[in-house]
Amino acid sequence: MELDLNRFSPGERCTLQLRALYEDAGYRKFRCARFEEYSLYQQNQKFLPDAQVITFTDLDGKLRAIRPDVTLSIAKNAQPAPGECKRYYYTEQVCRPSRESHTFAEISQMGLECIGAVDAARQAEVVRLAVDSLNTLGTRTFLEVSHMGYLTGLLDALAVDAAARPRLLELLRDKNAHELRRAALDAGLDGEGADALCALLSLHGPFETALAQARTRCRSDVQAAALDELEALYAGLGDAAATVRLDLSLAGDMEYYNGLVFTGYAAGAARAVLKGGRYDLLARRFTPGACALGFALYLDELERLAPGAQAEPDTWLNIALPKGRLGDKAYGLLAQAGYGCTEDYNETRKLVVENPDAKVRYFLVKPSDVAIYVEHGAADIGIVGKDILAESGADVYELMDTGMGRCRMCVAGPKDFVDDESRALRVATKFVSIAREHYEALGRDIDIIKLNGSIELAPILGLSDVIVDIVETGTTLKENNLAVLEEFMPISARFIANRASYQFKYRQLTELLAKMKEALKV
Repeated sequence: MELDLNRFSPGERCTLQLRALYEDAGYRKFRCARFEEYSLYQQNQKFLPDAQVITFTDLDGKLRAIRPDVTLSIAKNAQPAPGECKRYYYTEQVCRPSRESHTFAEISQMGLECIGAVDAARQAEVVRLAVDSLNTLGTRTFLEVSHMGYLTGLLDALAVDAAARPRLLELLRDKNAHELRRAALDAGLDGEGADALCALLSLHGPFETALAQARTRCRSDVQAAALDELEALYAGLGDAAATVRLDLSLAGDMEYYNGLVFTGYAAGAARAVLKGGRYDLLARRFTPGACALGFALYLDELERLAPGAQAEPDTWLNIALPKGRLGDKAYGLLAQAGYGCTEDYNETRKLVVENPDAKVRYFLVKPSDVAIYVEHGAADIGIVGKDILAESGADVYELMDTGMGRCRMCVAGPKDFVDDESRALRVATKFVSIAREHYEALGRDIDIIKLNGSIELAPILGLSDVIVDIVETGTTLKENNLAVLEEFMPISARFIANRASYQFKYRQLTELLAKMKEALKV
């Protein structure tokens, strides 16, 4: 009986096809135990995507954990002999904390690992299999490739302090040029060095073109070696190279990845569906001298693929705007850039307003929801306050600071306030994540009191010692005998984009962004 794959869900169909693909390539199935001793994760915490794991005491009295990661288990058990290369594929579930639901969630993964003597041919094989894996999805796909050696080589050449590097890499990952330059200067770089870091954001696009541009900006032998490796990889991909692009701002965790890194996108999926790279540092914790390379395909993301979504070049751009004054200013800027609509979106009762000529579609949402719509792909781009963006932690690209709605995030309290460090500081705020992160950086113990309005009342009535809130003019504080004690975050409206939309609608998105920048200059 012939199997009809159309009767299966996208995830199930993909699993069957990938199993055949990997086994034909000579990979053996690896089955992981659902539970591991907690000490494995405790000792290798820096290689985990999140330090939080579910633990329990087993019947034998040992502390165990529900598996949060597959690669760590394979690296522990593989331990190849010198000169040997072990190749495995897997279909497993991992348990990780969900930022959105604030609970632990099961994530279905299918992937492969190549551990031991990983030479250039094996590396090309793994990347080809990543491309072939994406091709099974039946929609347009891209694989973006980078090399940590090029990034670390530049950071070394610029003598960037180790403590400053994680923040700089985070800003590179978010394509946040405006904050990247400021952070580079704060890290002690001069203007030329800051420009060199920001220039990484332009090294993106067709592989050979971006590679040639990157060579002109090399500052060290380490960078040149990374580009040589990328060039050899591209030459070894054959036909698979057609959907591979270079993005040298694509940065992995420096403690995990030490070479090639890559991310796969599929049209119709709001997030990356495949992630992988070179992780020799982890492999060598269990097998001295070993190299390792692998990737995981996120099956849950495949289940969310929009049927028939191809994201062709002439598709529409969906734009989420916040209700209120900021939304009005943002729409005015977009209209000035040539993306206005014939009907007044403030007057109509329609939920969606369109401009068919410019192929843009607007919808107004609560300010706190803009980043959510963009992260989940309901909107391709949006304009949102930095306060809301930072509080939500949305995984989006932050492409421009529009300068609209400028204010600042502050700590405020009574004018004569003196901090008593012998006890926890009571902090009232509606920005819980921002406040917690700020005080954690200072090493100050706090008790957070979450409020949704009239934040200034808290210290007046003795509910809190201080507040963390947005301050524009400071008039309300002064009228209530309060004062700004510390300013720690500039706030303004930011132009954000969905990471997958940035890949598939790059031309329209960057054209709109360029016109907005021109409109801001007028």
